[in-house]
Amino acid sequence: MAVAPTLSEVSDDDTADTEKADSEQPQRRRRAWPLHIIAALAFLGMGYWITSGIWADPDRRSVLYNEGDHSFFEWVLGYGVQIVAHGADPFWTGLMNAPIGVNLAANTSITVYAVVFAPLTYLAGPQVTYVTILMLNLAGAGIAWYAFLLRFAVKHKAAAFIGAAFCGFAPGWISHANGHLNWTAAWLPPVLLWWMLRLRTPRRWLLNGIVLGLLMAAGFSIAPEMLFDLVLAVVIFVLVWSLSRDTMPQVLRAAPRALLSLVIGAVVAGALLAYPLYMHFAGPGSFKGTGFNQKRYVEDAAAGLFYPFRSLAGFFGIQRGDLASNQTEGASFWGWPLLALMVIATVLLWWRAGRSRKSTMRALTVVGLLFMVLSFGPRLHWFAKEYHDIPLLYAVVRDWPIFDSALPARFALVTTGVIGITVALLADRVFSSRYRSYARVIWGVAFAAALVPIIPTPVLTSGRATEPKFVADGTWKKYVPRNGVMSALPFSSPSAADAQRWQAYTMSRRGEQYRIPAGYFLGPGGLAGTGRAGAPSRWTDRMFLKAALTGFVDDIDNYDRSRVREDMAYWGVEAVFIPDKLTGTAGPLFRQSLIRTTTDLFGPGQRVEDVLVWRIRPGIDPQSIPGEGRDGQA
Repeated sequence: MAVAPTLSEVSDDDTADTEKADSEQPQRRRRAWPLHIIAALAFLGMGYWITSGIWADPDRRSVLYNEGDHSFFEWVLGYGVQIVAHGADPFWTGLMNAPIGVNLAANTSITVYAVVFAPLTYLAGPQVTYVTILMLNLAGAGIAWYAFLLRFAVKHKAAAFIGAAFCGFAPGWISHANGHLNWTAAWLPPVLLWWMLRLRTPRRWLLNGIVLGLLMAAGFSIAPEMLFDLVLAVVIFVLVWSLSRDTMPQVLRAAPRALLSLVIGAVVAGALLAYPLYMHFAGPGSFKGTGFNQKRYVEDAAAGLFYPFRSLAGFFGIQRGDLASNQTEGASFWGWPLLALMVIATVLLWWRAGRSRKSTMRALTVVGLLFMVLSFGPRLHWFAKEYHDIPLLYAVVRDWPIFDSALPARFALVTTGVIGITVALLADRVFSSRYRSYARVIWGVAFAAALVPIIPTPVLTSGRATEPKFVADGTWKKYVPRNGVMSALPFSSPSAADAQRWQAYTMSRRGEQYRIPAGYFLGPGGLAGTGRAGAPSRWTDRMFLKAALTGFVDDIDNYDRSRVREDMAYWGVEAVFIPDKLTGTAGPLFRQSLIRTTTDLFGPGQRVEDVLVWRIRPGIDPQSIPGEGRDGQA
């Protein structure tokens, strides 16, 4: 991994005068700073543009297509204040899913973000912290790729900017901007690659190893699946690149110091990750595999030929969103003009290339194609049709450790990085060559045709309920003791996450806390010992959720009351409340149906500020009514 070449070896000038370049470098750096700042501001502006719908009102706006994940990450950010202020366990919590708790290490708990941004969360709330991190993830990806490409791959700043703009704002990353603070952290790959390439240098091998270990630990805490994909890609790249008589001597020369730095990095990362790795794989609340169906979250082999929904082409209706598993997991959708340009670029960069350049291009091509095939999943999908009789590579590896926890579609994001690097290399060659004016016009048209249609548009948002005064003012403390169990109705679930949001906002204020039953998280309880989204449902949360989602009210009898009484005793719930406004992932909920169901169980609620509150005596309420309905035991 550490003996990979710098990508500048694929540039046109394989015989550059390095001494002259070194002597001119300080002066060039001084002249380049204004352009670097302009590039950074452009990427920051693009990040704001993508997230502008949320910035318009972080309290009342949520991503339209993945409000559940949006709320989960707000909860994690609120919990970050508890970690910093009260020394809470970063990888286990009992505040959610009472009385069992949640293994946060088995979830994407973005621990580094939660801790680093805890001051902002305390001052402004998880809502503002969420959109700030999302914006900085996107902008930081462009900035990091720009610096990486300019340092290791290309000479021209314009070429670096073009490649970085694609790498940072490619369709796959914009798709994940629908709710994912982990998978939008696309600045991680260039930063990690930068330090991996530094391992070739003979100096500072100890420092390089320590920094690499710190970066690996941080990467695991933010996006472990992305880290796995990146490490796998680098290993494959190095193996393929090394299979040449010209590159093998470089491998042998760099291997001793690189391996030594890798060992140091592994020791540092292992020390920092010992507890979270234990919790992730063997701790309470851990599980095997993933909580999602790997057969569903795959890339359609035809998707790469079309444009994404949130793009300039998509704005004009030229898109095929039906080829993605959902609006958050569309990792390809590059468009056929860009794929055609990639074929031309690969051929052109190979043409009259030296052996070193060919070795690098061969490795890049193999990685890009291999990860594209992996993203297709275990069976071929073509224009939304699954061909069960055509097994693919992922069918072989799907049960291997870590592969069994990954979603295949996301492997295409590695291919996105390969495409971005190739775009930058091709642009650098065009800028470096002495083409005639008409040839430059042709190249400009080709780049525009490939890249302009996939210019991203802002993620769509929808309205959501604001925090009730009952929670914000701390009035809830009169109805449940510290660390008691209370919840808004319906209980938090993938379909309705408001109850979890209210708790998140309370956690961000550092004071007394209450616990909630259920919740939206990944935990055990899936088929064959795998994970599932949320806690296994019980009679009571299904009853409340049905009323809220459908508006249908069941005829409640004593059997229902006995089941609800049993569930309330299991959770230890002491109070429930219904705010004046309820929202779920599909929009407003049926509040009156929910009030009627709750009233049939517990009697009339008490009006307190902007909510209706019901006190619960666990194990006693709701009481059976003599002579009414079934009277069986739960």
